[in-house]
Amino acid sequence: MKSPIKWSGSKLKLADTLQNLMPQKYNIYYEPFVGSGALLLNVLPKIAVINDINPFIAKMFQVIKDDDEYIELIDLLKIHKRNNSKDYYLSIRMQDRTGELEKLTDVQQVARFMYMNKVAFNGLWRVNSKGQNNVPYGKYKNPDIVAEERIAKVHEYLSNNEIQIENTGFEEATSKVKEGDFVYFDPPYVPLNQTSNFTSYSKNGFGIAEQKKLRDLFFELDKRGAFVMLSNSTADLVYELYDKKGIAKFHTVETKRVISAKASSRGTINELVITNY
Repeated sequence: MKSPIKWSGSKLKLADTLQNLMPQKYNIYYEPFVGSGALLLNVLPKIAVINDINPFIAKMFQVIKDDDEYIELIDLLKIHKRNNSKDYYLSIRMQDRTGELEKLTDVQQVARFMYMNKVAFNGLWRVNSKGQNNVPYGKYKNPDIVAEERIAKVHEYLSNNEIQIENTGFEEATSKVKEGDFVYFDPPYVPLNQTSNFTSYSKNGFGIAEQKKLRDLFFELDKRGAFVMLSNSTADLVYELYDKKGIAKFHTVETKRVISAKASSRGTINELVITNY
C-alpha cells in the first residue's frame, strides 16, 4: 500500500528491506517520525501509535481515518486539481501569511497541504522559522493531485485497525512504550555535508542536541525491553553516538534518493539502520 503523498526521506524504496530487519513478533508498533507512512503502510500493523511533529502530517492521517472527512478531502483535492496553476498555488501558499490558514477546517488544511505537496518544486515541504511554507511551484505535466484510490485504501486500513495518531515530540510519543513493543525512529538525518541538510519540515528544526536526546531515548527504550530500530545517515557522528558494544547493531543499506534539488544527485546512497536486537 502506497502513501497518498511524497516526502523527502520517505522509506518507500527501503520499506521491504526495513521490514525484513524488524522482529517477527512484537506487541504495539510505534513510529514517532511517521512522515508519509511508507513503512507503516508496508507493514500494516493492527495496533500502532504513529506521530509526527508536523501538524499537517498528523491531521492528514486523522482526516483520512475519518469516515466522512476523507470523502470531503477527495472532493476538495478535485477542486485544487481543476484550479491548479502557478498563480493558484502561490495564492494557496500565501494563506499561512495572511491569517487565512487558521480559519480553515482541518479537512481544508489537509487538502491544502496535500495539494501543495504534489505540485511544489521537487515535492518538498519546507517552512521558515515563522512556520511559513517557502517552496516554489514545480513544473509537472500531470501531477497526481487527487490520489483517490490511495486515499481510499489508507482510509480502509486506518479505520479498521487500532491506529492512534499523535502530533507531539518523539519523547512524548514513546512515553508509553513497554517491553515487547516495537519502535521505529526515522528522524531528520545527520547531514553528510552542508548542502544535504533538508530538515525544515517543521519550524523547530532538528540539530545535534535533538540527535543526542534521540540517542539517549534509543538506549532507554532498550532498557525497557522494547525492540528499537533507527535509520540515519552514514555520517561519522552517527557511529559515535550509537557505539555501545553489545547493544547497538549497525546495518548498512543501499537506497536511492527520492527527493533532491538536482536530478543528477538522485543516485544510490548508503544509509544506516541501527537495531538493539
